[in-house]
Amino acid sequence: MTATPTGRIAFQGEPGAYSHQACRQSRPGMEALPCATFEDVIDMVRSGEADLGMLAVENSTYGRVADVHTLLPQSGLHIIEEAFVRVHVNLLAVKGAKLSDVRRVRCMSILQGQARGFIRTHGLATLNWHDNAAAAREVARLGDKAEAALASELAGEIYGLDVLARQIEDQQNNTTRFLVMSRTPDHGRRAPHMMTTFTFRVRNIPAALYKAMGGFATNGVNMTKLESYMVGGSFTATEFYADIEGHPDDPGVARALEELRFFSKEVDILGVYPADRARD
Repeated sequence: MTATPTGRIAFQGEPGAYSHQACRQSRPGMEALPCATFEDVIDMVRSGEADLGMLAVENSTYGRVADVHTLLPQSGLHIIEEAFVRVHVNLLAVKGAKLSDVRRVRCMSILQGQARGFIRTHGLATLNWHDNAAAAREVARLGDKAEAALASELAGEIYGLDVLARQIEDQQNNTTRFLVMSRTPDHGRRAPHMMTTFTFRVRNIPAALYKAMGGFATNGVNMTKLESYMVGGSFTATEFYADIEGHPDDPGVARALEELRFFSKEVDILGVYPADRARD
């Protein structure tokens, strides 16, 4: 039975999180549904309580988001889109506060690492927080001009905070890649630049991975990501996660995937989707 559309897209984090920003950017007409964990996002989509899920998978500064790659193959969901979001770090404080009033700043540790220069220059104490948007909400609750948060401008908008300093990140190219997940695949779409994401597990024979990868090289298929992780806690069962440019129906991609399947025990295509324009 087909689930009734809800008009909702689920994301991990509090309202105002960067994942919330990704939802607004990618699906501005949908209601964004906050979830505590990535597993909750997946469950919301699988159960039909949300039509789509927004999952962060990697950041240009900090690499992959640890849990997502292992959750995707078992999720039963399909990637239908990718979204690149520029992560701008902003200093948020209660209305009427000035930068000279601020003594402490709250945020996740990874965001602290993106604004070390600003924090050091202004002599701010730091408090680790589990979620940047939640840090902004706590600053609003405290109502103290000495307290501030590092978060998105969206978080400031939601919790009624002033932006005392914009785009204070040390690295100006800090970007997070998100995947839009759906219960149903959409492999029929075509765009000038397509992406295909899949997982595979090679057969236990000498040079299996080398041989499995050979088809992509000989057929001119560009592989933009290849990562490995253990399956079921075993040192001998390794699964690979890969992104390639192209569509499975493209002749070169089709030949490369055929060769991959010959040397693999399992190949599972997680999604076929247009590349985000930010890739170019």
